[in-house]
Amino acid sequence: MPEPFEYQPPADLLQGRTILVTGAANGIGREAALSFAAHGATVVLLGRTLAKLEAVYDEIEAAGHPQPAIYPLNLEGASPKDYEDMADKLAQEFGALHGLLHNAAELRLLSRIDDYDIQTWYQVMQVNLNAPFMLTQACLPLLRQADTASVLFTSDTVGRRGQAYWGAYGVSKFGLEGLMQILAEETENSTAIRVNSVAPGPTRSRLRAIAFPGEDPATLKTPADLMPLYLWLMGADSQGITGRAIDADKFAARS
Repeated sequence: MPEPFEYQPPADLLQGRTILVTGAANGIGREAALSFAAHGATVVLLGRTLAKLEAVYDEIEAAGHPQPAIYPLNLEGASPKDYEDMADKLAQEFGALHGLLHNAAELRLLSRIDDYDIQTWYQVMQVNLNAPFMLTQACLPLLRQADTASVLFTSDTVGRRGQAYWGAYGVSKFGLEGLMQILAEETENSTAIRVNSVAPGPTRSRLRAIAFPGEDPATLKTPADLMPLYLWLMGADSQGITGRAIDADKFAARS
């Protein structure tokens, strides 16, 4: 286990901010939604399973945090029009978007390129790369309406240095890193938007269990262990940080 992160966010770090979280029903996305809400944000919970999103919604409300919103959407089948409709509804409800966390991802399987199933390749690339592109593009006008805004991609070390058998998942994460870098350069000098990526490292999650079914999850850090980093990147204390590919296991930021 890495040493505990040192950043200590103020309780009102995200007060008055609206943040959209994809994959908000499980794992890191769920923990981020709860953590952002606990620090004052109005969180838009996006995912494909309504019942799970409702459970996160109820937990936020029960804790007395700002009332969240739910937006059910299956990223695998969503069209550009679906993202445009979503952005229109967010504009009507909130006017601006201060944060966007891309966390939804699919792994499906590990396989040699020789044997990789073509349909699975399309499905993984759609969720992990095409969906973040289309969603970000639709939300850029809302992000530009904010006084400051943060776009954060949850990446992976296998998307920064290729490893055998990671197939479409690894390639999609390489693509996500490229999207982050290009968007960061395009927004750095003309907007108040900052764009970064995080490789969480070994973390107790559904995807990790698929990739390493024999691993003892008790040996891994939890999604909650990552939240100081995610809060730092979403909040004002990371102002000016953009275009960075951050390795969570090497992160330490002092308040």
